[in-house]
Formats: sequence, structure tokens, C-alpha cells
Amino acid sequence: MSEAIRFFYRGTLRSVQESSSNRTLLQYLREDEHCHGSKEGCAEGDCGACTVVLGEAVDGQLAMRAVNACIQFLPSVHGKAVFSVEDLAHKPEQGQVQLHPVQQALVMQHGSQCGFCTPGFVMSLWDLYLRHQAAQTRPSREQIQEALSGNLCRCTGYKPIIAAAEQMFELPAVEFPSEVWLEKLQQLFQALQSERQSELAPHYHYQGQDFYWPQTLAQALQVRDQLPQATVLAGGTDVGLWVTKQMRALDCLLYLGQVAQLRRISQTSTSVMIGAAVNLNDAYQALCQHYPNELNEMWQRFASTPVRNAGTLGGNLANGSPIGDSMPWLIALGTKIHLQSLAGHRVLNLEDFYLAYQKKDLATNELLTFIEVPLPRPNWQFRTYKLAKRYDQDISAVCAAFALEIVDGVIQQARIAFGGMAATPRRASLAEQTLQGQAWDEHHVALACTALAQDYAPLSDMRASSHYRITTAQNLLRRFWLETRSDSPVASTCLNVFAYARLQAHNKNTMKESAHDAK
Repeated sequence: MSEAIRFFYRGTLRSVQESSSNRTLLQYLREDEHCHGSKEGCAEGDCGACTVVLGEAVDGQLAMRAVNACIQFLPSVHGKAVFSVEDLAHKPEQGQVQLHPVQQALVMQHGSQCGFCTPGFVMSLWDLYLRHQAAQTRPSREQIQEALSGNLCRCTGYKPIIAAAEQMFELPAVEFPSEVWLEKLQQLFQALQSERQSELAPHYHYQGQDFYWPQTLAQALQVRDQLPQATVLAGGTDVGLWVTKQMRALDCLLYLGQVAQLRRISQTSTSVMIGAAVNLNDAYQALCQHYPNELNEMWQRFASTPVRNAGTLGGNLANGSPIGDSMPWLIALGTKIHLQSLAGHRVLNLEDFYLAYQKKDLATNELLTFIEVPLPRPNWQFRTYKLAKRYDQDISAVCAAFALEIVDGVIQQARIAFGGMAATPRRASLAEQTLQGQAWDEHHVALACTALAQDYAPLSDMRASSHYRITTAQNLLRRFWLETRSDSPVASTCLNVFAYARLQAHNKNTMKESAHDAK
């Protein structure tokens, strides 16, 4: 039987039964609810004008996350709560509309001109407001900038918007009824579970289109086995664009976002196990606990907060893009992936998963279910670097990752991987062989740089030329050596232009404050 799409909006339970499963949440808000605050700017999750916040009950907690409504298929919000800019201001029984502190701060700081992008900024800031209100903390300037990395402004620029983000906590607080919403969502989940009469995966059907919501891994594998033509959907940050930009019709979708087993992160004595449906923010947060210095910048620069809130690490790997930023460093660390079907389970080294451009070692009845990432090991040095035209939310020209096991100055194992240099994320086998068993010194680094030019023959495109890619790949290897050499390693703040600029700004502000105090 076909289920209705049920979710909360404007405090009321909605039930949708006659809508294409390819329709986006943004289209529903604007066309059905006539709530026009959320805008369509890019239809690909880049500009942030459509930002909304989704609420969901996860392991007995209320999870609130800002996402891009323009690439969220409407059925994917089944069982959740949707909040748009229309939810924030409220009108008392008597009197004028009272703005939320987020909105009031933007007004006071003149953070809006044409206003097209403003609702998206409001919702990103509201998400930030809720997180820090719950933690009873104030966000740093860096945290504010990160929260706004997915929102574009062409009018006021970011200065007044950042000022509003700082001021919104100084206004009278508005508490969010988290416990009330958690109870509502839990009751909805229980109602949906009790109404189901079959152990088969629940699904939504309308005019020849099917959208499956398996609740267990067994249900997901069953659908995958019976409907190999189904498009597997996790966060929608790539598949959503197939519809909004390529105008494709996806008649059968298998959504993994409600499979509890695939949304968990666990740890063994040697690795972190990440479910394929764990979103990118949660996955990077878990891994940065073990690799804080190595992965924190990659976490910040991997797309934007709303994209990371929706997209999944498993989806990023299964997509197999040659410019995906997760694959090089996961390959360098020796990550394994778990593939499952009704016929069985197998484990594969991640680098062996990619056979050719957009071709993977994945059977039509299989799902990528878990990512097994090794924990830090003694004597290993690891770094990953991203080169792009912009710091935030940009596609890599080159993404590099290096992992070396060095004992008494001699390289025991070398693992080097690059993205953007070939048709797939790929290891640099000749450079690795050049370093294997050799001293970790400038001479052997130079030999490995020469070998890199034989490992890859990158293309020239709008992001970078072939010469640029080879040259910067070699320079990144030199940078890795400078950071990890045994004799006077160079601090990353001296080699990273962004970290250096932040350090300089911090020192400048400190000097200003000291001078002011002296007066």
C-alpha cells in the first residue's frame, strides 16, 4: 500500500498524497503552502536562498539541521518537522508582530537590501542560534562564518550580517520548545509504525513513481534486490541536481535516510565504523576527534553547512566523483568499505572500488553500507590538502592526501592519493615506490615529485590546467615534507595561507586591544 507523506509544518501535521516524488520541498512550500519566504536562486544547493531547518527525533534526541530545500525531495521529509522563515516571527494576541532575535538583529544591523537572500540567512542564523542557545555558549567569528558559508549575499556584503549574528544573542532570548517537538515527532514515528501492516519497506506511490522508505537494512536490501533499477538516495545533494538541473525523471527511488543501522557511528579498537547514511557533518565530527589537526580544515571546506547536514559520507563515496574531497584522504588512511546484498557481505579496499570514470565495483543488488576508517597508528604521519579557487564551498582543482609510516627516519609504508588528477580518485603508485624503504629527506621527496609526473596525466579544464595540477601536486608533497620532517618541521600556520591570515588577524586584534587597555 502507498503511504502518505506526513510531516509537521507551521506546527500542524501535513499529509500529502498527490504529489510527484521528484518534487522538491521548496516547490511544495511555495506552490502548495504559499509560503514564499524561501526562494529559488540556484536550484543546486549553492546560494542558500532556500535554506530551511529540519527537525527529527534521533536516538531520543531532537536534531535540528539547516538544509537546502531546493534539492530535498518532498518524500524525504516524511516523519520530520519543517521550519521556514515564516515560523520565526510571532504575533501576540494583541499588538504588532514580534520579530525573532535573529530577524531583529538583521534589521538593527542593516543586514538586508533587496531581501531576496535574507530568509536563507535568517534560517542559517536561527540554526546557529538554536545550537548555541542549547549549549549556553556564544559562537566565535569563525563559527559564524562557517554557519553562513552556504549563503550568498550580493547586496550588503557579510559585514552587517556577521554583526547581526553577534548581536542576536544580546537581545531578549526566545526559547525553542525542544521537548514539545521531540514528543510530537516521537508520537508521529510511533503512529507510522503502528499503522504498517507489512514487514516490507513502506513506500509512496503516485502516477507511476515510487519512493521507498526502508526502516531496516533488511528492508533496504530487499528493495535493492527486487528493484535493481531504483536510484539509491541518501542526502540528495547530488541526486537532487539530476532533477533540478538535468530535468531527469526518477521513477523509482530507494531512500536510505530512515535506516537506523546505517545512521550509526561506532568504534572498535582499530577503526571507526560509519554508516552509509550518516551525514557529512556527523561523520567528519567523529573523525576529527581522532584526526583534529589533519581533518579540521577539510571538514570546514567540504561544501557548506546545509550541504554537509544533508549529504552523506557513504553517498560521497558511492557517487565516485574524481573530484570528491573525501576519497583521497580515506584511501591514504587505508579505509575499507562494506558492501551488502541479500546474497552476502564483502569488504573492499576503497581504492579498489573505483574501476574507471563513474564505474565502480558494485553489483546491481548491492548497497554500500559501512565505511571502516582506521584509527591513528604509531609512527604514521598523515595530511590532506585541498586546492580550489575559493576557500568555502568550491570544487577542488587538486585534492591531495599523504600517509607515511616512518620509523627511525626511514619510510616503511607510503600511501599517496589524489583527486582531480585522473578519471578516478587514485593512488600515486610510482611516487609510493620511490619513497618506500628510503629516508624521509629532501632528496627522496624530489625523486617522488618527479615520479608524480609519471603517475598522472591530468586534464586541463575551467578549474585548472594540466601543468598547474602537476606542479601543485608536487608542491603539496613538498609541503607535507616540510610539515613532517624530523629536523625543524614548519608549522602549518606558516604554510597555509588561510591559517596564516587568521593568525595575523588575531595578532593584530590582540595588539589593538592591548593598546586600548594601555590608554
